[in-house]
Amino acid sequence: MINVILVDDHAILRDGLKTIISLESDMEVVGEATGGAGMEDLLKRKSPDVIVMDINMPEQNGIELTKFVKKEYPSVKVLILTMYKHDEYFMSALKEGADGYLLKDSPSEQVIDAIRTVHRGESIIHPAMTKKLISYHQQETHVKEDTALTEREKEVLVCLVEGLSNKEIAGRLYISDKTVKIHVSKIFKKLDVKSRSQVVIYAVQHKLVPLP
Repeated sequence: MINVILVDDHAILRDGLKTIISLESDMEVVGEATGGAGMEDLLKRKSPDVIVMDINMPEQNGIELTKFVKKEYPSVKVLILTMYKHDEYFMSALKEGADGYLLKDSPSEQVIDAIRTVHRGESIIHPAMTKKLISYHQQETHVKEDTALTEREKEVLVCLVEGLSNKEIAGRLYISDKTVKIHVSKIFKKLDVKSRSQVVIYAVQHKLVPLP
């Protein structure tokens, strides 16, 4: 069972999310909070697997709270669900370790799939935001050459940037899921990152993958 905490200061949105999550047999909402204080209390008492969190909230915003969660509860996954398409919010959220970034106009089934995706340790980024990420970093001039990635690891990295799951990567490269996990682990270590979203930022920023 995937234990989910909802952190948003809009009761209507929380109610809507709780309703659609309650229809799923493999997840449930174990707590709701309107901001940081309530979230911290729930983290201590409920041991959640995934936090679905807005950005714009009273006192502390979702980016600051993501930083706190990743520092104090690194195993907890954070899925940002927001109306903001601003580059600065998006980039800041990923840099602080957010495991996913969706917009509130996303279909309900996409939100449910995103919860499962981040729970598996994979990342999910709204397509519109992925384009922003690539556009933003096409203007960067710094190139990281000494990454020591093997050719196979580079192929896996391209797949990670495209947002493919381990199973999809295995299918594309004709290797086993276990081998994919090994490559992903080595890539994380070599690039000194902790999440797939951070891999995407690093790879695009340092031009480790072809850009359109």
